Amino acid sequence: MRPFAIAGIQMKVSAVASNVEMMKLKLAITMNLYPWIEMVMFSELCAYGPLTHTAVEMPCAFESEMRAMAKKYGIWLLPGSIFEKSEGKIYNTATVINPEGEIVTRYRKMFPFYPYEVGVTPGSDFCVFDVPEVGRFGVSICYDMWFPETIRTLASMGAEVILHPTMSGTIDREIELSIVRAMASVNQCFFFDVNGLDTGGCGRSIVCGPDGRILHQSEGTEEIIPLELSIERVKRSRERGILRLGQPLKSFRDHIGQFSIYQPNAPKPYLDSLGPLIKPSRLDKLTELKIKENTLEQQIYPVHYKGDGSI
Repeated sequence: MRPFAIAGIQMKVSAVASNVEMMKLKLAITMNLYPWIEMVMFSELCAYGPLTHTAVEMPCAFESEMRAMAKKYGIWLLPGSIFEKSEGKIYNTATVINPEGEIVTRYRKMFPFYPYEVGVTPGSDFCVFDVPEVGRFGVSICYDMWFPETIRTLASMGAEVILHPTMSGTIDREIELSIVRAMASVNQCFFFDVNGLDTGGCGRSIVCGPDGRILHQSEGTEEIIPLELSIERVKRSRERGILRLGQPLKSFRDHIGQFSIYQPNAPKPYLDSLGPLIKPSRLDKLTELKIKENTLEQQIYPVHYKGDGSI
C-alpha cells in the first residue's frame, strides 16, 4: 500500500445561510496550497447547517456541485453531510465522491443525537468503500462513535481509515476526543474526525493513528488539516499488535462468543428500567429537589415523619 494524503477542513458553519460557496473556496485554497492532497473531507452538516428545514431529495444540486469540484481537482471528496428528504422521512446523509466526480456511496447516520436531533430518522446500513491501491475506508457520523459496535463493525468489514464528520459544540467535546483515541486504538485504525465551528461546532478536530496516538488536534479556529497517512501501519498493528502488545481485533475474532444482550428479543430488564429517551426538563430538577427535601426531613425526624410534611 502506498501513502495516502487526506485534508480535513475545519470551517465556520452558518445556520441561516448556505455555506456551499465558502466550502468551494476552502477547497480551492486547500488544493492550491497542498496540491498533493488526494482526499478532502468537511464537517457534519457543513453545507446548510443544523436545521432540518434545509432537507432536500437526492440526487441534488449540492451533490452536483461537489461532484464537479472533485473532478476538477481529481480528488476523493466527502463534503460533510446534509439533511436528506426521502419518502416523508429526513436522514443525515454523507456522500462519497471519487476523482472522476462519480458518487461511490452514501451513508445515513445510524445514531441521530436523540433526544436533541429531533425529526431525523436513523439509517440502517454500514458504509465502507475502497480506494484502489490504498485501502478500505469506513464512514461514520458524529454520535455514531458513542456506540462502539458501529466502529467495530466497520473494522470487521475491513475499514482501515474511519472518516468521521462531526458537528459538536457542546461541553462533552473533551469526552469525544477521548472516544476518538479509544476507537482508533481498540479497532487499530486511523480515525479522521473533522468538526465545524460556530453553529457547526466548537472545532477541536482530531486525527489519531492505529495505536490511539494523536497525529493532530486543532483548536477553535478555522484550519486546513493536511496529513499523509501510511495505511500500512494499520496492517502491521493488526498483525503484530498495538505497540507490539495487545491485538484486540484478533482477540475479538477468536473469542467473539454469544453476547446475549445482542440477541433478538433478549430481555433487558435493567436497560428497560431506565425510562424513555427524553430531554431533561426543569420539572425533573424540581422533582429531584423535592426528593432530596423529603429525604432530609426523614433524616431530621426519623421517628415521627409521615411523608406529607406533618409530624
